[in-house]
Amino acid sequence: MLPREQVEALMRSVAAEVMMPRFRRLAPGDIDEKSKGEVVTIVDRECERRLHDGLAKLGLGARIIGEEAAELDPDLLAEAGLGLVWLIDPLDGTANFAAGRAPFGMMVALVEDGEPLASWMLDPLAGRMCYAERGQGATVDGRPARARSTRRKQPRAALGTHFLSAIRRDRVHGAARRAFDVQPVPRCAAESYPRLVLGQDDIALFQRILPWDHAAGALFLTETGGKATHWDGRPYRVGGTGQGMLAATTPDLWQTAADILLGAEAGLVEMEEAI
Repeated sequence: MLPREQVEALMRSVAAEVMMPRFRRLAPGDIDEKSKGEVVTIVDRECERRLHDGLAKLGLGARIIGEEAAELDPDLLAEAGLGLVWLIDPLDGTANFAAGRAPFGMMVALVEDGEPLASWMLDPLAGRMCYAERGQGATVDGRPARARSTRRKQPRAALGTHFLSAIRRDRVHGAARRAFDVQPVPRCAAESYPRLVLGQDDIALFQRILPWDHAAGALFLTETGGKATHWDGRPYRVGGTGQGMLAATTPDLWQTAADILLGAEAGLVEMEEAI
């Protein structure tokens, strides 16, 4: 039996005791640049330590891979798609948090041989918990959830294109503007995926496929009736070789987005720079 309530309680306690007391209270020395354009805070590291220790005590025998641990030891990701693994994103949307703004979140996923089994996504500001279990559906704050579109004439699309080259980014947005209401991305996957379920966005495009960013959200969206796959339509898999992610509230909207964004005009599927 999956430890649904124990993981939720752990995440809520870590958020309440470590994350929220430092929101808008970070000292300059609490923020570092871990790579060009990407920051990490003392909160990322302390939350990950607390989550790691708490998950280890559950006794499932799963390996534990956190975003910050993998930053220090990239070899941890080499076998992320093998066996039973906990994936931790202790503070998703770090740049937002460091700037004192929303959204930001916390994500945990339990993965077996690359396939997400269960996922938890916490919005610490709102207290909202999104949970999903493979084949068993999904809930928001304990209530059954089904993805719903915005029902706008022009579907709302949040396009994570900031890692694309300028030429490719212009081509994608040019194609998108003819069919979609293009929205700013929240820079937080823990917010992007729930927006597709809660009727706020219809489509989301991501270039990077770091597992802690997508394992939890892809399962949650899929279990609510939406669709999240790699750009070529292959199911998302931790440790897989697929490029990018395309997510939508319904399979029909996914196909529409794929036709427009991933066709020859956008030229994304063939990109060599996707990671």
